[in-house]
Amino acid sequence: MANNSNASASKVLHVLNRLSFGPRPGDLENAKSMGIEAYIKSQISPNSIPESQSVQQQLSSLETLRLSPRELKAEFDRLRQTSQDPKVFSKAQNQWRKLVMDEAIQARFVRAMDSNRQLQEVMVDFWFNHFNVWMLKGLATLWTGSYEEQAIRPNALGKFRQLLGSVAKHPAMLFYLDNWLNTAPNSPGVRGQFNGLNENYARELMELHTLGVDGGYTQKDVVALAQILTGWGLERPKRRMAANAPPPPPPTDNNGFFFDPDRHDFSDKVFLGKTIKGSGIAEGEEVLDLLARHPSTARHISYKLAQYFVSDRPPAPLVAKLAKTFQEKDGDIKAILNTLFSSEEFLSPKNYNAKFKTPYQYVISMVRATDTEIPNFHQFNGFLTQMGMPVYGHREPDGYKNTEDAWLNPDALLRRIEFATRLGNRQFGKSKPLDVGQLSNTLGNNFSNRTREVVASSPPKMQLVLMLGSPEFMKR
Repeated sequence: MANNSNASASKVLHVLNRLSFGPRPGDLENAKSMGIEAYIKSQISPNSIPESQSVQQQLSSLETLRLSPRELKAEFDRLRQTSQDPKVFSKAQNQWRKLVMDEAIQARFVRAMDSNRQLQEVMVDFWFNHFNVWMLKGLATLWTGSYEEQAIRPNALGKFRQLLGSVAKHPAMLFYLDNWLNTAPNSPGVRGQFNGLNENYARELMELHTLGVDGGYTQKDVVALAQILTGWGLERPKRRMAANAPPPPPPTDNNGFFFDPDRHDFSDKVFLGKTIKGSGIAEGEEVLDLLARHPSTARHISYKLAQYFVSDRPPAPLVAKLAKTFQEKDGDIKAILNTLFSSEEFLSPKNYNAKFKTPYQYVISMVRATDTEIPNFHQFNGFLTQMGMPVYGHREPDGYKNTEDAWLNPDALLRRIEFATRLGNRQFGKSKPLDVGQLSNTLGNNFSNRTREVVASSPPKMQLVLMLGSPEFMKR
């Protein structure tokens, strides 16, 4: 009986470690009483889970989180009119940028640490990383929080095609990967910085977002896709016009996406061996359909999901199984996750505690395990910066790695131990009184004999720190 009970506890802990950012006090017992299948089913349907009042209250105080990209930019532009002195309006604009950034980061932390809908938060983090945007690039500062809130979050457990389209049209992505500049040479809209093809987004759309680097496309396809996406950009800035000139057309959607036919290449193109008739914005929608349903996309996304949830080198049969579901269910993310979480590979004991936590996963899991209340999210993100993983802080479009070889090194381990020491000594925030026994129970007593011996033989003040800095806690 004892062995079966231990095996059951290990299995529940494995599911909690993968579908959430780690257990909080009481989570293990609750998941056990629910049963693994019921727990997974509820997490895959987050709207069935009541959100905590604390999370709702904290989010309701973040006013910029509710603003659209157009509203965020409008306030930024309004501040320019507050003074004729560039130093004054520049300061006001920088303060607005900082407020928007800080509230976006705080919202991310609040949800990751305290939301009851943990799988949704895990998937928001996964998809944001997959469709990465660097917050510190120009106007992306204003739009990155909105990008997560309005493009990623509503679609994190929906259909891949809807997610892909929402990302493609969001100002944060259009700006970050420069497609807002993408203009057909010799088109009527050529002017200033809108002076030719920009292939950045087209390339990453195939290499990172859909087909994968070995997905079967060529440089000719990159050029063709860039031509197809000419004119996909941002709401037109106000320009001086003749008194009798018509006003510029409105944006194509409420977020500020704007399709400019004057900058579009209306010629026919050949993309991935298929002729795309020149028809304006419909061309882009056609290729997004094509990319979302391509077998290479199914394999690429399935590999990344298996790597995130199962192991750094996911088994080929599992990837094939997920890709089959991806195609049969038209990119339904819930269906793919159901296949993954019910798979023999996901539930195999050899994959328990086999994933090395990223810095983000490590610090969030620590806060959750100790039930710590973080009052200063700016300081908290500063420590993640020292670990090399600030929220929204990856400059390149490929996103942060989630494999052990990217994060396991002596310097990184020292920084983790330093963080564990500071958190254990309550230098980041308040935590309820917690002893080593309680923490061990929260974590399913998932420690080696060697770790238990080291903890038991250490001074009481160090025991909590040693447990949080243990090799077992470094993994999920």
